[in-house]
Amino acid sequence: MGQQIVTENGRSLYVEDSPGTKGTIIAVHGLTGHHKQFMHYRKALAGNFRFISYDLPGRGNSGPALQDTSIFQHADDLTTLIHTLKIERPILMGYSMGAYICALAAANESITPKALILLDGAGEADDMARDLVLPSLDRMKKAYPSKDSYAMDMRSLYRKLNVNWTDRMEDYVRYELARGSSSWRHKSDPALIEQDFESFYAFEPSDLRGLITCPVFLLIATGHLAGHRSLFTKKSYEPVKRVFKELHVEETSQNHYEIVLNNQPDIIERIINFLTMEGIVHGH
Repeated sequence: MGQQIVTENGRSLYVEDSPGTKGTIIAVHGLTGHHKQFMHYRKALAGNFRFISYDLPGRGNSGPALQDTSIFQHADDLTTLIHTLKIERPILMGYSMGAYICALAAANESITPKALILLDGAGEADDMARDLVLPSLDRMKKAYPSKDSYAMDMRSLYRKLNVNWTDRMEDYVRYELARGSSSWRHKSDPALIEQDFESFYAFEPSDLRGLITCPVFLLIATGHLAGHRSLFTKKSYEPVKRVFKELHVEETSQNHYEIVLNNQPDIIERIINFLTMEGIVHGH
C-alpha cells in the first residue's frame, strides 16, 4: 500500500509498504529510478518480509530534492525514515546509488541493521562511469507531447540495454512523468540528479571501516552496457570490500539494469540463501 509520509525531519516521501513476517527490508532505488524499480523484488519477497520501497526526494511522488542534495543527504533521510516508521534492525537493500545510501545509513549506530544488501552499487566511480551515466539524463530535459511518446522512447532505450519490455515496464516509465501546461516532462530536475551522481565521487569507503558490523551481500553485475563495459568494474569494488567484516560476494553476467528491471529469480534466491545462511531468516 502506498502513502505519503512526512518524516521527523520534515521530508515528504512517497512510501510503498507491503506486510511480511520475517523482518523488514527497506529498498532504496538508483539514481534516476523510483520505488517501482523494485517491482520484481517486492513480488518475490513481500509476504515473507515486510517490504518497503520509496521515492527518493526529487523522484516520483516524493517532495523535491534539496539544493545541496547528495548521497549523504539521502542517507540522512533514510535514517530519519527508519526512525519515523519505528523500524528496529531493518535489512537494508540498495541498488546502484541506493547501495551508497544504504552503506552510509548502515554506518549510523542508531540503525544497527540485520544485514546490508548491495546490488551493483557503492563501487569506486571512474570517468567511464560518468560517460555511461550522464547521457541517460537527457530524457529529463525534454518535453513530450504525450506519455505514449515518452514510453516509446524508453522502450527503444531499455531494449538496447536488454531489458524486457512488459506491462510492468510500461507502468514503470509512465510513473516518471508529470503533466505541464502543454506537455509532459520528467518529474526530476536533471541538474539535481546530476549533482547526486557527482556525489558518488565523494564516497570514501574507508570512512565506514569498523562502523558496519552486520553481514553484507554484494552483487557485482559484469554485463556490458550497450557495447561498452559494465557500469562498475570488479576492481572498483576492492575499496569497499576491504571495510566489511562479514562479506558475501556474488557475481552475475547480467548488466546493471537487467538485475532489477528484469525478473531475477536466481538473484533473489541467492539473497534468500544469504539471509538464511547468516541466520537472519530460518528456511524458505
